Amino acid sequence: MDTTRTPDAPASESSPVSAAPRSFGRTLRAYVALTKPRVLELLLVTTVPVMILAQNGLPNLWLVLATVIGGSLSAGSAAAFNMYLDRDIDAHMQRTVNRPLVTGEVSPRGALIFAWSLGVFSTLWLWLTTNALAAILSATAIFFYVVIYTMILKRRTEQNIVWGGIAGCFPVVIGWSAVTGSLTWTPLILFALVFLWTPPHYWPLSMKYKAQYEEVDVPMLGATRSGAQVGLQVILYAWATVACSLLLIPVAEMGIVYTASAVVFGGWFIYESHRLYNRAVRGTEPAPMRVFHASITYLTLLFVAIAVDPLLPF
Repeated sequence: MDTTRTPDAPASESSPVSAAPRSFGRTLRAYVALTKPRVLELLLVTTVPVMILAQNGLPNLWLVLATVIGGSLSAGSAAAFNMYLDRDIDAHMQRTVNRPLVTGEVSPRGALIFAWSLGVFSTLWLWLTTNALAAILSATAIFFYVVIYTMILKRRTEQNIVWGGIAGCFPVVIGWSAVTGSLTWTPLILFALVFLWTPPHYWPLSMKYKAQYEEVDVPMLGATRSGAQVGLQVILYAWATVACSLLLIPVAEMGIVYTASAVVFGGWFIYESHRLYNRAVRGTEPAPMRVFHASITYLTLLFVAIAVDPLLPF
């Protein structure tokens, strides 16, 4: 595997982007892009509902805001480290070729300083505004995403997203610990839920970009296995995800809103997973992005139900 390419330097030297004068707004947008803002949306979807569940009602709004700010800065730090470390392969993939480090909008040194600054500040912020446990969990999430996933697993094994995806599970335990200062079975089940959801969410995306992952020698499952094999794995993880979501009903004493949502939306997620597999087996276009988008909608609706359920009297 060739990991010595550094095409980002030529891009920054010859790109028309770098030749033009840079306004403050343009520079700011480039640094914001380093944080992968679309990923931050998922953090909000999973953190705030868990805080409501932990409080069994509406928690202190300042605490919610402080946790969201700290969690967003933490996730942004991990994303910026990821872009810094992956800038060589990002330049060879169509879906990442416009990232700031590839276009030259941000220098590698600038990105590294930015990533460290966000990481340190987010940890201190959570320590001072929430509690030590939430801060430690946040720092652990950064370490897991940057070191375990990006530096160790991503370019070495097709199981990269399975174990590396653990980093994306931390917002639920951070949100819970920010409210309670401790961890119980409920946040651990939610942690497992996001863990099981991540592979069937990401593997369809890797199917769509199979050729690009092959070109940069990143062994995502969608690039190393056939469509039918990937589809089968997506089915297995989708069923496990839904089963895990049902565990929350007796453990957290969830009501009718969450119960109905877990069954209905879970059934839909499983249906879409089977559809992907069946189309792959028949040799037709499996439409993997349909499952990718369905997985996002499923998790969003499920966590909305988690937020609504404690607020109702039944």
